[in-house]
Amino acid sequence: MLAVTPQRMVNYRWGGLVRGLVILIAWCSAVGGALFFFPVSLWTIAWSVPIIMLITFLYTGLFITAHDAMHRTLMPCDPFWNDSLGQICVRLFALFSYAKLRKKHAEHHRAPATLHDPDYHDGTNASLVGWYTHFMLEYVTWGQILGMGVVFVSLWKLAGAPIENVILFWALPAILSTWQLFYFGTYLPHHEPAAGYNNLHRARSNAYPRWLSFVTCYHFGYHLEHHEYPFVPWWKLGRLRSELNESDR
Repeated sequence: MLAVTPQRMVNYRWGGLVRGLVILIAWCSAVGGALFFFPVSLWTIAWSVPIIMLITFLYTGLFITAHDAMHRTLMPCDPFWNDSLGQICVRLFALFSYAKLRKKHAEHHRAPATLHDPDYHDGTNASLVGWYTHFMLEYVTWGQILGMGVVFVSLWKLAGAPIENVILFWALPAILSTWQLFYFGTYLPHHEPAAGYNNLHRARSNAYPRWLSFVTCYHFGYHLEHHEYPFVPWWKLGRLRSELNESDR
């Protein structure tokens, strides 16, 4: 019988912090370097694509790090710094309120894939675009959009980053990351199967190998495991899934 309990978190004491800091430093380095030191031109535009993909992945990492903080698995030993780092990550992502996100995420876990779930569609339009639109309207505020506009202009006019760099390496990856998080972390796991939901969490996991699960969304596609064991951090979900599969044999 597999023993997956909160007590096993003692083994995760610093792992989340180290990974979170690596993602945070990598995001700052990649965005800063691309904004101010990458000359966008007709001859270098092809090189922009892998840079955009990398920064998008790091944006997603910021949010996943904050998500672990919401579950108190980023720094289990220190709730203050756990929440402070979570706040830093969502502010850098798109000026989100950590407290608001944490409250809504708790609602998601209490009633997943229902009309009481802020991550779910509106009950009538379950299409990919319709669901994504409803999802974003639940979280993005006009004040946030205004604030992002101020940051955009500040990076361009005050910091001196070329406007094309700000668009390609700051704004576009943030938008792409919301699609990545939504598609792999909400739409696929909670989209109702043809036969209907078959578990309490109304969720399912993908069958990707561990490397692809990491690349697509930091193992957030192992979503049923996350709902069943929310005290397990993202970087342990792959191992958890393997252990659960072994225990079922």
